[in-house]
Amino acid sequence: MKQSEFTDLPKLVQDYLNYLDVVKNKSELTVSEYALDLRTFFRYLMFSRGLAEPDTAFEQIDISGVNLDFIKTVTLNDTYAFLGYCRRNRSNDAASRARKAVAIRRFFVYLSQNLRLIDENPMQNLELPKINKTLPKYLTLEQSVDLLACVDGKFRERDYCIITLFLNCGLRLSELVGLNLTDIRSDDTMRIMGKGGKERIIYLNDACKSALNRYLNVRPRDGVKDREALFISRQMRRMNPRSVEVVVTNFLKKSGLEGQGYSAHKLRHTAATLMYQHGDVDVLLIQKILGHANLSTTEIYTHVANEQLRKATEANPLSALSPPPDATDKNRETGSDE
Repeated sequence: MKQSEFTDLPKLVQDYLNYLDVVKNKSELTVSEYALDLRTFFRYLMFSRGLAEPDTAFEQIDISGVNLDFIKTVTLNDTYAFLGYCRRNRSNDAASRARKAVAIRRFFVYLSQNLRLIDENPMQNLELPKINKTLPKYLTLEQSVDLLACVDGKFRERDYCIITLFLNCGLRLSELVGLNLTDIRSDDTMRIMGKGGKERIIYLNDACKSALNRYLNVRPRDGVKDREALFISRQMRRMNPRSVEVVVTNFLKKSGLEGQGYSAHKLRHTAATLMYQHGDVDVLLIQKILGHANLSTTEIYTHVANEQLRKATEANPLSALSPPPDATDKNRETGSDE
């Protein structure tokens, strides 16, 4: 975690982020998201209470002076008002607002239970915005093949390997950028450091092994600043999440899949869905491959298959036909006993 990114935050928030990093072992991405959400929350409080300098842009509101006395004045209604502001003024969807609510709630748990700086947690009864469950968006088998086929350019081997690992192993974006050379093992397995520092081992199939071998043959060796990193950027550093997203987006565009809601994370959904649909893989095994803590998270891919079956049945050209009138009904209409 780069502490220099959070120097504008209140001291207690900085301490909390450090706690998430070194004690809870949260990923750099998770810590950054919590920092963003808490920064926005306290800027809103300063703004809504008229404590910000006049004519100051929201993103420039100074919150470094927020202290414990100020935090003790925050109420549950303040948080609900903030979530309403995020919906109306920042167009945050339910999932984004729920993430912000979780960040706020856990911060106050840290203050009340870990540090015991506040006697009563005002966020104890904070309810999260309801998120409507939707089926995960994914590429079909044909679209996945087309995406891989269009990968080219100066970093072709690297980019092809990145997309191959996404589509075959179902990696999270943070997991992929965190891969080191030593994570690729001689027994054709790959070590993944998942959420919360949970380690798992994935077996590499032929496509992954081939893509990795081709990339490693051309991976830069001289001038590399992050020598342990598997995927190296044009600046000779470890690729960051944003640079990988750009790579994926560019090739989605080239393959004609732009503007359809696909992303690097959707390639993870694609891997799980294809394994379930075409590989006859048990959902418990998919849970282990993806690193899901709860089976309920993985079971959504079984719903994907069920939804496909329903749509396939409805696509039958005979699906709109109605049965003929029952013979008894016909006889009843004509008065016949035959």
